[in-house]
Amino acid sequence: MRNIGHEMSATTKIEKTFREEHGRVLAALIGQLGDFELAEDALQDALVNALERWQMDGVPRNPGAWLMTVAKRRAIDRLRHSKFEEHNPTILESLKQEELEMDDSLPDDRLKLMFTCCHPALALEAQVALTMHTLGGLSTPEVARAFLVSEPTMAQLLARARKKIRDTGIPYRVPPADLLPERLDALLAVIYLIFNEGYVATSGDSLTRQELCREAIRLCDILVDLLPQEAEARGLLALMLLHDSRREARVTPTGELVLLEDQDRTLWDSAKIQKGMAVLDEAIALRSPGPYQVQAAISALHTEASTATETDWNQIALLYDTLAKMTPSIVVAVNRAVAIAMVRGMQEGLKMLLQLEDQAESFYPYHAARADLLRRTNQREAAADAYRRALELCNNKMERAYLQHRLDEMLNLIQ
Repeated sequence: MRNIGHEMSATTKIEKTFREEHGRVLAALIGQLGDFELAEDALQDALVNALERWQMDGVPRNPGAWLMTVAKRRAIDRLRHSKFEEHNPTILESLKQEELEMDDSLPDDRLKLMFTCCHPALALEAQVALTMHTLGGLSTPEVARAFLVSEPTMAQLLARARKKIRDTGIPYRVPPADLLPERLDALLAVIYLIFNEGYVATSGDSLTRQELCREAIRLCDILVDLLPQEAEARGLLALMLLHDSRREARVTPTGELVLLEDQDRTLWDSAKIQKGMAVLDEAIALRSPGPYQVQAAISALHTEASTATETDWNQIALLYDTLAKMTPSIVVAVNRAVAIAMVRGMQEGLKMLLQLEDQAESFYPYHAARADLLRRTNQREAAADAYRRALELCNNKMERAYLQHRLDEMLNLIQ
């Protein structure tokens, strides 16, 4: 009888290895071939071959080198079949002669791949999708589910992005020093977008999408390894780790949303907290402050409080003052108003929120925050109106259930 348990374990190990090695092998292949599509097709062929062979023989000692060798052979086969060598004999010949070993001496091209996927010539949606697909190792169906679109639609988006890289000659390189800051900002923003979609899904039945949070943290971990002197990369990693540490406490066993102040803090992931705090300390030590480090410091203050009442709101409000100067936005402004309400009183916070009304009309967290402050000051009818507006704008089923609960609570008190 076949050992089903062993087979399932082997499959899990293989899938984990694929995910870990995918980005590095693909980056090296693209560097050699200069063609996203050929590299992805060749690697996919190698992965199919590996799934068959590794089930029987086990995962090799150096799976990356194994995948690279097989993928190069598949690329040669594809080039021959397409008669590509008639037009590009140099590439084919170099593939035949070159013996590439995936070891520590091989330059890691993942950084080049990150910056290529996040080139400003590509639309933001394409940057996010291509980064998830190539570096995250997510399949086209997985990325399609992340974007809530059909698989053919996502396949077309990815194909157009690859074609634009090829046709416009987007360079496969780390940007020169004068362009690095603005390009790194874009890359960090893409990673954070992936995380935020996982942390609070913009729509759907679930509050979170854990696979997206994991992928964003993994991508940022890679980036920190590749750019060890970039403080903001560490700041973002710390921020995501500290946020993600609270994942298990954010939803009750029956699927209801739990706000930060009501969470069971014993459910927070202490290992992630420790790592997040350590990474934040490393970022601060680099003496290059930025908005991700400030946000991570805010999250750290929440984490350090053993109860909600012990939260250092005064320090949090000061950090939001700093953040508002660094990156003014409606998100920061709303959160700053809430922090100030906790320090100076609810009416002061409401006054600040009222000043944001025109620019925040379609931003549902603004209405939810305003409703909460109105509820706390017993302005029930106004709170009910604010909850109604928040409900009109919110698409996440779990968040909507929480808002509806609060609205019902206000309506019962009004009667």
